Amino acid sequence: HVQLQVSGPGLVKPSQTLSLTCTVSGGSITTNYYYWNWIRQPPGKGLEWVGAIHYSGSIYYTPSRKSRTIISRDTPKNQFTLRLAYVTPEDTAVYYCARSNALKTAGWVRDYDYWGRGTQVTVSS
Repeated sequence: HVQLQVSGPGLVKPSQTLSLTCTVSGGSITTNYYYWNWIRQPPGKGLEWVGAIHYSGSIYYTPSRKSRTIISRDTPKNQFTLRLAYVTPEDTAVYYCARSNALKTAGWVRDYDYWGRGTQVTVSS
């Protein structure tokens, strides 16, 4: 049974870098053929796909945020990490990590089979 857990600070100041880690248990992030995703939900809005890292190490980002997004992984720790630079209040959201068996960028709940519990990140001074 795969479990994902998000950790990281809940408050980030504008222009700083948001950093979140997803720890996976019950399965390896290098097991083919899964994608490990970051998804967020701003207040009052739907789910937004942020990016993903494939089991092979390939990384994919939403084009609009690609220039300030870095997704990486620590395979010995079975973790993957999101860093979002130069945040603004528009980056305030509940952030989730989730697994999919194909590259799914629409953010539909049905596209992901395992989810971590979301964590609220607020961008405010």
